[in-house]
Amino acid sequence: MGKSISDAFEEVMAKVGEIGVQAGEAVKSFAESESTERLARGMKKGTRTAAEGIAKGAKMAAAGIKEGSQIASEAIKTNAAKKKAGREQKRNFTLSNGVKIPAVGYGTYLSTENNGKQTILDAFEAGYRYIDTARFYQNEKEIGEAIKESGISRDEIFICSKVWPTMLGKDRLRESFDASCEDLQTDNLDMYLIHWPKVSQNDEEWITKLQDSWEAMEELYEEGRIKAIGLSNFLPHHIRPLLETARIKPMLDQLELHAGYMQEYALQYLRKERILAQAWSPLGRARVLNDERVRKLAEEYDKTGAQVLLRFLIQRGIPVIPKASSLERMKENLDVFDFSLTSDEISYLSCITETGWSGEHPDLAEWEQ
Repeated sequence: MGKSISDAFEEVMAKVGEIGVQAGEAVKSFAESESTERLARGMKKGTRTAAEGIAKGAKMAAAGIKEGSQIASEAIKTNAAKKKAGREQKRNFTLSNGVKIPAVGYGTYLSTENNGKQTILDAFEAGYRYIDTARFYQNEKEIGEAIKESGISRDEIFICSKVWPTMLGKDRLRESFDASCEDLQTDNLDMYLIHWPKVSQNDEEWITKLQDSWEAMEELYEEGRIKAIGLSNFLPHHIRPLLETARIKPMLDQLELHAGYMQEYALQYLRKERILAQAWSPLGRARVLNDERVRKLAEEYDKTGAQVLLRFLIQRGIPVIPKASSLERMKENLDVFDFSLTSDEISYLSCITETGWSGEHPDLAEWEQ
């Protein structure tokens, strides 16, 4: 008979015990051998090397963080400078001859009727440095007095005036220019414009008068008495005959421009000829302010309707000369550089149906008295 189960089990357990004794002796022998010392030394050396590596890595990391912080700081400063330059650029427009004009000027038509020169002083207090006037406005004396009383250096104020069409012609234009300078208490103007292309629709000599007048404008410009010369209320078919004899191209053309009356063909022509368009009546004589489309955008941006309309034109590359009688409104009209309309909103406002047109048109006006 073979071994019983119990006998076999005892035999196996005996062998297991023998193996355990052998293992214990082997462990004891290893612990007493030099291998243990070598292992300890290796572990000690490895620990020291690891510590040195960690320290070196930490030092390199610290240096990298420092360099990275400096680069980031310089990048932030550079970006901030670019943003600042961008904001400053948006506040000014540059004419074809390099002369800069503020994006927002103060329109003075009828502005001095109630408070005289105080209105102009208020405009200076609000922050305006561009004053737009004309001989026809009959307020150049008040403006001149306000400039003198303001204490602001003449070099800091951009003055634009205009010659009325009854004074067209080479000699008469110079006469009107000198009278404007006398009332404004200055020897020169920053910009001078021809106010309307013709005094009457029946004037068959308007082109000759216009060409002669422009020759006088060019002479005043070359004499250094005007920094920039331009036009007001001139459409392409009025500008083309002027350019036939002009030696110096007009630098600016003031037009009635606002949402609801953008005169797109004229704008396209002016861009092609590198003549800057400037908007008078940029608020549509307040008629556009009540438009529900404008009111909706004003609510979305937490701005007034006037601010939205002015921002719209500036973003389209058109400087503006709004009118305002109160100091609060004056300040509001200057506060249009901290938000931007989207491309879709610009498109939307550019395409709304005709709204707020003044009714004044150079091919309809009759100025002869």
